[in-house]
Amino acid sequence: MFKIFINAWRVTDIRRKLLFIFLLLFIYRIGSVVPLPGIDLDSLYLWRFPAEGQAATQGATFISLIMGGGHFSVFAMGIAPYITASIIMQLLTYAIPAISQMQKDGEDGRKKIGQITRYLAVGFAVLQAAGTVFSYTNWPPGVGDGWNMFRLEHQNMLVYVTATVAMTTGTIFIMWLAELLTEKGIGSGASFLIFANILAGLPNGILGLWGMATDPATGVFMGALQLVVVLLVFAFIIAFVVLVHEGERRIPVQNARAAAGGRSGTGVKSQSHIPLKVNIAGVLPIIFAVSIMHFPAQIHGFFGNEGLGTVVRWLNFTDQGAALPIHPFGVLMYMVLIFAFTHFYTSFAVNPVEMAENMKKNGGFIPGIRPGKPTSDYIAATVKRLSWIGSCFYALIALTPILLDWFTAVPIGFGGTTILIVIGVALEFVKQLESQLLMRHYKGFLS
Repeated sequence: MFKIFINAWRVTDIRRKLLFIFLLLFIYRIGSVVPLPGIDLDSLYLWRFPAEGQAATQGATFISLIMGGGHFSVFAMGIAPYITASIIMQLLTYAIPAISQMQKDGEDGRKKIGQITRYLAVGFAVLQAAGTVFSYTNWPPGVGDGWNMFRLEHQNMLVYVTATVAMTTGTIFIMWLAELLTEKGIGSGASFLIFANILAGLPNGILGLWGMATDPATGVFMGALQLVVVLLVFAFIIAFVVLVHEGERRIPVQNARAAAGGRSGTGVKSQSHIPLKVNIAGVLPIIFAVSIMHFPAQIHGFFGNEGLGTVVRWLNFTDQGAALPIHPFGVLMYMVLIFAFTHFYTSFAVNPVEMAENMKKNGGFIPGIRPGKPTSDYIAATVKRLSWIGSCFYALIALTPILLDWFTAVPIGFGGTTILIVIGVALEFVKQLESQLLMRHYKGFLS
């Protein structure tokens, strides 16, 4: 992998793209620490750097990493509204014929869908920004009486509206950065932004592990033992993620072709395959599950209803950055939602009937399977089995840090889901570099 980066850096065009990516990510990380108008900087400092003897109130939860990880900043929501809008538009493509037709219209249709997605993302950003600013008036939400993070002289409606507009504008600026990264960089811009958020929390995670290993209360031996356990779990998760991420089920396909001269009866057969990845749905099921599990907490932060507080306590599946203990029911619901959304998304992502029809039109067939409906049924059954394997994989990855924290009281700063995102983006980035290097190699050879 390092050889690929060295070779890519030697190519002027790719080096410019890499420098452009670093510049935009640097701008993005600066914006994540710029506070909102009216925020009390003294309270913000105490929240980020608690006094000695006080528990840290800043946790690197998965939802905060997706949102940007910079609470009380103009980039607090990150790319989350745009991701939500993109997922909804992707689902509506299969539900609304008009949007589906736009997708089939080529480049013009995709531009229209992209424009609708941006407008929808702005709408989500306004609503989420208003709710987030409201939650800052009673922080932290969902854990009882908090404090207003705005300065005393700035606690009025005009300042709250200004902060909402600033946060919405920050999200729109991030959407623009993501599109610039996609257009002029390498790979998906939104994935790079999430990747940068996760890596930005790496130093705090390392310091947390070092503090756990050197804590006098636990002793040198127990601290070292806990550190070894955490590192082994990390190694297991990384190896397992790479194994499953690269895993695929290859369905063999034979294509019958007439021999040269157009004479029948002397056909030849070429063999190929249909690659079906184990993780067809990617991390979208986990993003859906986390969003739904956090929705009652957001509503409770707005209204403070006691009934909603009970629901929030029952649905809490991780204590990272929260003052609530892990509840078994919340962990169970988290797993159920991961399984449900994995099967739901996979059913939309793969169309066995269309694949069987295209195969039949091109003269292809699966050995031992008749063309038409038997072929589509075979592909559907294969996809269904892969969905079960993928959902078990997602559930195991998401559950491992929770169980470790639950039974051993060893805190994990980075969950399995964040590792899944980091490895997925890194592997995709390396593949993009390889393809660009290969393309330039062929260009040089042909010239």
